Amino acid sequence: MEDRFGYVRVKGELSGVKRAASGHLYLSLKDEGARLDGVMWKGNVARLGFLPEDGVEVVATGKLTTYPGRSNYQIVIERMEVAGEGALLALLAKTKARLEAEGLFAPSRKRPIPYLPRVIGVVTSPTGAVIRDILHRLADRFPSHVVVWPVLVQGQGAAEQVAAAVRGFSALAPDGQVPRPDLVIVARGGGSIEDLWAFNEEVVVRAIADCAIPVISAVGHETDTTLADFAADLRAPTPTAAAELAVPVREELVAALAELALRSRRAVVRGAKLGRERLEARAGRLPAPQALLQPWAQRLDDGAERLKRGLSGRIVVAGGSLNATAARLSLPLLSARLARAGERLAGARLTPVLLARRRDEAAARLSASARVLASLNPDNVLARGYARVTGGAGQTVTSRAGAAAEARLTLHFRDGTLAVAPADGTAPPAPRPPAARPPAPRKPAPEQGDLF
Repeated sequence: MEDRFGYVRVKGELSGVKRAASGHLYLSLKDEGARLDGVMWKGNVARLGFLPEDGVEVVATGKLTTYPGRSNYQIVIERMEVAGEGALLALLAKTKARLEAEGLFAPSRKRPIPYLPRVIGVVTSPTGAVIRDILHRLADRFPSHVVVWPVLVQGQGAAEQVAAAVRGFSALAPDGQVPRPDLVIVARGGGSIEDLWAFNEEVVVRAIADCAIPVISAVGHETDTTLADFAADLRAPTPTAAAELAVPVREELVAALAELALRSRRAVVRGAKLGRERLEARAGRLPAPQALLQPWAQRLDDGAERLKRGLSGRIVVAGGSLNATAARLSLPLLSARLARAGERLAGARLTPVLLARRRDEAAARLSASARVLASLNPDNVLARGYARVTGGAGQTVTSRAGAAAEARLTLHFRDGTLAVAPADGTAPPAPRPPAARPPAPRKPAPEQGDLF
């Protein structure tokens, strides 16, 4: 069988697709009446342009071999592609439904495109007409700093390169040697569904959805649609349109700023003009300054005349009052008042006898109080052998219960104090100095002579 058939091309539907840990791919090809086992080695799997799944119709090219371990034959696949555009569209719809169920195409994930990006990253082929169109359009509208990440846009490995470029732009540091873009454009020219298939791969879609930078997808012409368009933050119908959506027209922006500046100046001038007109209109309705001051000038003159007349009358009244007072201040009257004052002063003099009597009475009361104080002093009985007990706060303790409640006690004797040690053996504090004796009563002061 191996020598006779050699290389063959088999068309069938994938079934039982399984990728081993070694990287090899095991599957079956089947149709309505037969099934053929197949294997694809790791090196050929890496060159596949699509993700093999159950139910996808493919055309496999390889060599028929026998497998003695199971006594059957199989095909060793070297190349495999999707069979026809209809099958590709079915695979595309299936992949889209699965990714959409994960929420990768949700409108809530879309981010706004920056109005004026300083740096624009472009993921495309460096040799095609796409990059020239984008650069030419950006130069016409608003010259910007463009960083190109060259990738394959078709064929084996194109999807992996596009995904790596998008993730690479997203991973750039803001202050690194390569400037981090504010906007990323993923672009490719038009083509068939097979030509654009790299932008339908799941790895590209997930890279665009996970990108931390807003992404514009510009793949194909206006009628072409890929899964990258659904994952991007904004879809452009063409690469040239992506450049137009990325930046505004510089001349229009300058003209708009000039128009706003002119409107601002006009608004300022118009406000000042309206204010001047209103001020002039209100000033015309104001009366003349002379008319405002004339009534007050008249009131001032009237008040001056009234003040002059009032001062003259006041002088006359004050003169009469002064004359009446002068008449009452005659010498005989003053002499009589002085004599009566001398008599009252003589009657009010204090005799020494009265002062001595009051002093003796006060001294007697003071002596009596001193004797009572001495008799009530609790320390006076200490000389007869008694002792006074005080607590920690210095208060006198008079009962056994009060003494039991204190932490330490002090015994006061005639010749000093003694601290009593507590029951637990704690050393008593230093003895306090003896209490000061009350001062002796003062002797009465000698009598003072008569001041008069």
